[in-house]
This record gives sequence, C-alpha cells and structure tokens, in this order.
Amino acid sequence: MKKPELLAPAGDLEKLKFAITYGADAVYFGGHSLGLRAKAKNFTTEEMVEGIKFAHDNSCRVFVTVNVLAHNDDLIDIGGYLRSLQEIGVDALIISDPGILEAAKEAVPEMELHLSTQANCTNYKSASFWHKQGIKRIVLARELSFNEIKEIRDKTPKTLELESFVHGAMCMSYSGRCLLSNYITDRDSNRGACSQPCRWKYGLVEESRPDEVFPVFEDDRGTFILNSKDLCLIGHIPALLNSGVESLKIEGRMKTAYYTGVTVKAYREAIDDFFTDPELYKSKIDYYMSEVSKCSHRSFTTGFYLGNEGNRQKYETSSYIRNYDFVAVVLGRDEESGLTFIEQRNKFICGEGLEIISPNKHGFETVKITEMYNEQMVRVCEAPHPQQRLWVRLDEEAVEFSMIRKQYS
Repeated sequence: MKKPELLAPAGDLEKLKFAITYGADAVYFGGHSLGLRAKAKNFTTEEMVEGIKFAHDNSCRVFVTVNVLAHNDDLIDIGGYLRSLQEIGVDALIISDPGILEAAKEAVPEMELHLSTQANCTNYKSASFWHKQGIKRIVLARELSFNEIKEIRDKTPKTLELESFVHGAMCMSYSGRCLLSNYITDRDSNRGACSQPCRWKYGLVEESRPDEVFPVFEDDRGTFILNSKDLCLIGHIPALLNSGVESLKIEGRMKTAYYTGVTVKAYREAIDDFFTDPELYKSKIDYYMSEVSKCSHRSFTTGFYLGNEGNRQKYETSSYIRNYDFVAVVLGRDEESGLTFIEQRNKFICGEGLEIISPNKHGFETVKITEMYNEQMVRVCEAPHPQQRLWVRLDEEAVEFSMIRKQYS
C-alpha cells in the first residue's frame, strides 16, 4: 500500500511554511484571482515565488486554486495568468469550471490539472469523463461514502488520482455550490466571496404576524439550523486508504498558522504511525483526536463517509470549541546565551505551565519560561501585547517554527 499525500491549506506565506515544516507533502493556495477564498490573504506574485521555492526546497508540491465558476469577465487575460503560474513553478491547477479547463489546456497544455470538489464529482462515469478531458486528479465531492469512493476507484483508470477532504469546515450546500450568500448579501460564494450566512442565527416568521420572530431552540446557545459540524477523519486512516484515496486534504486556508501546524502534524503522525505499525496507529487514536481538538473547532463529524452508519453532516451550532491558546512561535535561538527568540501571539507570564510543539518531534512537551526579556534586553515578567518579540529562557530547547500553547482559561 502506497503512503498517501498529505495536502495542507496555505492561506498566506506564514501558513505555507508552517504546513510544510510540520509535514505536508503538498500545499494549496489562491493567487490574486479566480480562487474561492477571496477573503483569505492569498498570495502576491512575489509571495508565490518565495513560497514555491520554500516548498520545492523541502520536496513539497504546490497547487494553486483557479476554481471559481467563471463569468465572462473572469476570462479576461486568463491565458496570461495561467502562463504566469506555470512560469513560476506551480505544480498543478485546481479547476472546477469547464471554461477555465479549456483555457488551461490552450494556455498551459503541459500543466497538471485537478478537478475541484466544486465540480461535484460523485460517480465513476463522471470521474472517467473528466479524466478524458485532461484532468489528472479528482477532488471528490464531500457527499460520498467510503464504499462509493472504492467503487469509483475500481471503475476508473489507475492513471486518475483521487483526493478527498479529511478535516475542516463543511458547507451545508452540495460540495460548496450555494446561492444563499448571493441572495442575502449579494456576495457570490461561487466566485470566492461567501459571507457564510449559513453560520448566522435564524428564526421562524408566521405569515399573518410578520413582526414576530419565533426562535427554533436547538440548544442553550441559540439556533443554527444550517450549520454543519467540522469534518474529522483522523481516526479512519485505514478506511481512507482502503477506499483508494491517494491524497488526504485538510481544509482551512482562512484559519490560523497554529491550526495549520497542529492539524498537519497530527495527520502526519497518524499516517506515519499507521505505515510503521497499524496497531501503533490504533493505540494512538485518542491522542490524535486530542491534538486536533486543541485547535479552535466546531464539534466533529465523519460527514457522509460512513454512509448510514455515520453521523452524517449534522447542522447544529456555529459556536467554536476552544480549549487552548496559541501564545508564541519560536523564531530562533542564541546558542551563546541559551535564550530563545519568540513572537508572542497571546498573553502569558513567566513560570506559567505551557506546552511546546516542535516540527522535529512526535507529540508535545511541557515547558516553562523561566526568564523573559524584551528586544532591548530589559527583563519583564509578562507578555500582554500580541505580536511583540521577546527573548525567553525555556527549560526545553526549541527550534524555529516550534509553537507554544497554553490551556485556555
């Protein structure tokens, strides 16, 4: 059995570096146009060049989203944009619109093309059709079960790769094809500007009493009848591999660098442990679940993957579960003094119990900061202002990109 690719989101250059440092085999991000995360920072051409170099230097591939459902004005100079992506070394394009697919085949005929989940590929005939059109990889619709994916794998050419989402936010609409945002806020979700009205609170209005709003109580936090839980399949790696999926995709370009690093690390360890010894993987599932739960998240679901046996795509609360704060990232270390240079992300104080997650170590370690100095080397006791940089003495060594967190209170 071949080890699958672990594909991670890269909402900006920092997140790209976190994803790769913590074990991603490939990353995906959007450029300045034609992607479905218009509110993410996305990448300038200069940032793309730097990110691609960092990725390729670390044996990591780079995929760029051009997956809007295009209108005529989206096609203006699309050939030039796609050629520019090829010239700077992008490894593949993620496409959903047949018009953009045609433009790509004309402008960059040698580029690898992936079909976005937005194209709603749910069966083997559709998968084979897209493969004949030049698609090398299908990002399968999120509404499929393991059994359906297995049948698609068995009935399509082996030259066609299959990719599935395994973690992150889920859309209440069919693989993201939704017009609710367009209707309510005039922001086109299929062109990257979704306002996420499915996460808002709603009530019922009776026709003869239009001024009275009746809440639909689902829990003590409010009514969220369109919300989905977050997807998490870290406890189902064997089933994913047995179904024939070759790339495991994490959602979250608009989430934090901490989310990116922690989630990628957990899935990296889970995949590697399974290939080392399936029993080792099985024994550590609670640990993997604990780790991904230390990022801000909604309640988890297995979505449609288990068919009628699963809890499907439940629509409940948009409230996040938050148990940990990301308090600092390590920037470097001064060997002579033994001090570690950090950038603060949340408040913490000297002597406080913390956890440190390092890209070169499994698991995490408990750590304390015993001394702390500002950039002018004046000793301080607490760090109340996010984004300031500090020199600290840790009772454990830490390398660049290590993340420090504390239990949320």
